Amino acid sequence: MTDNKDQIGKITHYYSKLGVGIIKLNKELKVGDTIQIKGHTSDFKQKVNEIQFDHKNIEKGKPGQEVGVKLNEKIRDGDLVFIAK
Repeated sequence: MTDNKDQIGKITHYYSKLGVGIIKLNKELKVGDTIQIKGHTSDFKQKVNEIQFDHKNIEKGKPGQEVGVKLNEKIRDGDLVFIAK
């Protein structure tokens, strides 16, 4: 079960053709972290293999940034992003 204190961000946009979600971060996210995405129809976990900011790969995203992450499943704008336990 996820707890809101583990929430690291929110999906602001999903590019379905690319399979990329844009996450507005409120906590740090690093390559190698496992995230859980929960929403009305979404609930899955996956490892973060790549983070992009401004179309460039970065090792970690900081609070306040909007970063792109390649996702294995379809999500919706407004879905919440957590660090998986």
